[in-house]
Amino acid sequence: MNTAPPEEPEETDLVENSEPEQEPTFKPEKPPVDTPDAEYCSPRNVYIPKTKGKRYHKGVGPTNSNYNGTSRTARSSFVSEVTGEVGVSVTAGLSGSVSAMIAEIEAKYEVNLSAKLTAKLGNTIAVDTPPKKTSNARYGVYRLKNTGISYRIYSNCQTSAKKTITSYTPIRVGWYLWED
Repeated sequence: MNTAPPEEPEETDLVENSEPEQEPTFKPEKPPVDTPDAEYCSPRNVYIPKTKGKRYHKGVGPTNSNYNGTSRTARSSFVSEVTGEVGVSVTAGLSGSVSAMIAEIEAKYEVNLSAKLTAKLGNTIAVDTPPKKTSNARYGVYRLKNTGISYRIYSNCQTSAKKTITSYTPIRVGWYLWED
């Protein structure tokens, strides 16, 4: 059991279930030379995961609490009261798709992620609450924080500006419990 509520990440610059921005038009200083030996790259979006962060819990519905005012340990039962969907949050500037980003993160860190997960109504959990303590429970979705680099490679092998992207991607549904 935890001793504090779940830590909340700062997501002020993130967008829920983000789709890629419109691709910027690239104008090279010199137009590419159209000769048989001219350099050519297959145009593509690139995402490279760099830092695997912590798992953060995003609650769905209210926090449930139960105070045990007795002198003995009591059993506290909690029931999720709403159904809610939690998706990917990502900073603006992702040059590819969210699904491609997820695939890269899964491959690098050997985890199973989802574009969105649903925390459902009616899920229950029971915990022992010590005397004179309060047990708290929040149902929701755990999301993995990741930081990576996103950019586009053009046919003339030039690249767009590289952007640092922060994402929170659903990894599992569950309860976060703490006691105070």
